[in-house]
Amino acid sequence: MTGKDDTTEQLSRGEFVHARLRDAIRAGRYPPGTRIRETEVAAWLNVSRTPVREALRRLQADGLLVFEPWRGVVVAELDQQQVVEFYAMRRVLDGAAARLAAQHASEPELAYMEDCLAAAAPGKGDAAQMAEANRKFHEALFQAAHNRYLLKSAAALSDALALLKGTTYSFPDRADTAHEEHRALMDAIRAREPEKAERLARKHIAKAEKARLKLLGDQRDVKLSEDKSE
Repeated sequence: MTGKDDTTEQLSRGEFVHARLRDAIRAGRYPPGTRIRETEVAAWLNVSRTPVREALRRLQADGLLVFEPWRGVVVAELDQQQVVEFYAMRRVLDGAAARLAAQHASEPELAYMEDCLAAAAPGKGDAAQMAEANRKFHEALFQAAHNRYLLKSAAALSDALALLKGTTYSFPDRADTAHEEHRALMDAIRAREPEKAERLARKHIAKAEKARLKLLGDQRDVKLSEDKSE
């Protein structure tokens, strides 16, 4: 094998590790704040540490990982300002998706959205399961909008979504409130009322932001309490 072949193979392995780690972070295998060890990743993916090291550098450049003194490479966490910016974009994108879905969604797409909505109903699972059903509902909403550029914009936020620690469904009333908001949104889309659908989607995201900021504050308080007890 030539030196060029070695380099190509190494790049391919680096891309493989990069893709698998990115997917694992998005899927929640490595929650925000989790330390990523080269040796563990290499053993998991059955590769040497060299492509792992390259993948970690790329993921740091992507913003998914950060280097912390005394800890090493960890999964990034969004701070309060980043959360506010994230939800500002969500209001715009989800609002546009709802408007377009009310105009273009097919019957099979509407049926799938109803299935996702039913799966996210209060009492259908624990907080994590309802949060996953909620994610699928919003993904279905964007698919039903039938706009490739909107989908690309939403995909750009998918990494940031993975960096939100915990779920607002852990709050006692959030599942009920979110389900009612989704139900109203679904009804507006089925009724082919684009302006109403957009308004409801924006309102839903605004309430989700409020819950997320409260969760962020609670997490910060817990961390401060733990630091004081050490």
